[in-house]
Amino acid sequence: MSILISKNTRVMTQGITGKTGQFHTKTGKEYAHGSACYVAGVNPKKPGESYEGIPIFATVKEAREKTGANVSVIYVPPPFAAAAIDEAVDADLDLVICITEGIPVRDMIRTKYRMQGRRTRLIGPNCPGVITPDEIKIGIMPGHIHKKGPIGVVSRSGTLTYEAVGQLMEQGLGQSTCVGIGGDPVNGMKHVDIMKLFNDDPQTEAVIMVGEIGGSDEEDCARWIKANMKKPVVGFIAGATAPPGKRMGHAGAIISGGKGTAAEKIAVMEECGIKVTRNPAEMGKLLKSVLK
Repeated sequence: MSILISKNTRVMTQGITGKTGQFHTKTGKEYAHGSACYVAGVNPKKPGESYEGIPIFATVKEAREKTGANVSVIYVPPPFAAAAIDEAVDADLDLVICITEGIPVRDMIRTKYRMQGRRTRLIGPNCPGVITPDEIKIGIMPGHIHKKGPIGVVSRSGTLTYEAVGQLMEQGLGQSTCVGIGGDPVNGMKHVDIMKLFNDDPQTEAVIMVGEIGGSDEEDCARWIKANMKKPVVGFIAGATAPPGKRMGHAGAIISGGKGTAAEKIAVMEECGIKVTRNPAEMGKLLKSVLK
């Protein structure tokens, strides 16, 4: 099993005709079962065309109806990306993964409000995507650094997602699913949403959780873990080792009133039974040490 995506997922790319959309659609199609998984592209100005054998449709709704695509990945430029999410939600897709960076916060606030009561899940924006190793990858992560295994990874940082995976591989540990949720101040699924899925996934035996300074998502997740999680979790907070006066993290890394600091997050996580490392180079070793 896996969470969110598998070899049975059918993917459409919104923004498939742009340079970024083309490159990452091609690499996704070439990875594992990708040739069967990537079934449609969307560009309202180029219906009837194709890219790498993938047909292009004018709308998300038409792409879903014609191909059975149930997940969308978005590489649309920032001014139009929130509207692309809206279109995918209106088409009642299972999941939308928005890679686009730099979407105006006001646009995302409006989109999040419109999503209330809808069943479609959102990963991102400003994220590397999701990968179920040896099955399917949707996003910009390098597929070759992954292999299938029992460890789940959830991270606000794309770079640290890759770092965690690299360290797991050094320890001989593959991954069940890796989810980059993005670090924007207004985004889709949070750490706790992903943790609930990992907790219910029989293939996942332990989880690495990577957070960042700013907000309270990590603390909220830690408290849920303490009350509900059946599997060991190790953590790292980006920014915990930043030099004095230096700021690390995404646009969402805003510290207000002393809340959202690395020290506060680490304290709550440790109080909730999560093993936390202050050294990003120790994530893999720490995870291996907590496995039964």
